[in-house]
Amino acid sequence: MESIFHEKQPSGNMDDSGFFSIQVISNALKVWGLELILFNSPEYQRLRIDPINERSFICNYKEHWFTVRKLGKQWFNLNSLLTGPELISDTYLALFLAQLQQEGYSIFVVKGDLPDCEADQLLQMIRVQQMHRPKLIGEELAQLKEQRAQKTDLERVLEANDGSAMLDEDEEDLQRALALSRQEIDMEDEEADLRRAIQLSMQGSSRSISQDIPQTSGTNLTSEELRKRREAYFEKQQQQQQQQQQQDPLGHLSHPCERPATSSGARGSDPGDAMSEEDMLQAAVTMSLATVRNNFKTEGKK
Repeated sequence: MESIFHEKQPSGNMDDSGFFSIQVISNALKVWGLELILFNSPEYQRLRIDPINERSFICNYKEHWFTVRKLGKQWFNLNSLLTGPELISDTYLALFLAQLQQEGYSIFVVKGDLPDCEADQLLQMIRVQQMHRPKLIGEELAQLKEQRAQKTDLERVLEANDGSAMLDEDEEDLQRALALSRQEIDMEDEEADLRRAIQLSMQGSSRSISQDIPQTSGTNLTSEELRKRREAYFEKQQQQQQQQQQQDPLGHLSHPCERPATSSGARGSDPGDAMSEEDMLQAAVTMSLATVRNNFKTEGKK
């Protein structure tokens, strides 16, 4: 009775995860007439057998087992942690096994005739070409998650860019509309100012021409000063005519068609007092411009 209720002791040859020790696997293979030999043992190394001349290898690392087997005329890595069988070339097989040893794997050579299988029979007739090497299952899942995350980030960026692009376009349209509106307002203001200036210029020109007031360039005179200068100008002309008549009382009779001496004749004797027609015209233009400026300032203040 004590043996029935005796507590079960854990075994080092197996566990609940499905792990089996090398002793269990070796005994199981003996049923099929197969034997396991350590790949890096001195006995096997003395045989100097090329790995491509074998049929199968069993590899173990930290309670994980997988098989490297020759199916047909090609070698395959049948690791269950990969997404599928990995094709291994004959030239890469020895390097692959050496790499596993460097990583800490224990490698065993399976000696004997392996049982027939459908995959072996099929690959005896055809050869496999592998375009993409399989990846670790965890690595593939991690890459899928990363791709999904990148895709999500990219979609967010695109959505943000679309939104910002729409906002930028709306803002550009608004700025363009405001600029056009300002241009129209400026053009209207300029046209109004131009019409006002033309009207004031015409008014000032008509007044200055009707008065015919001489003015020196660069001087702004009042109407009273212009009136006094005009009177002084005509008085001087009359005095000059009287002086000429006194000097030559018969000269003006012998030449009745001749006009009295103008300001040009008197320019040599008194250039500061007399003014030519050109000076008078320039004075009129200057006065017209001054009138326009004054009227324009007056209008602006209103």
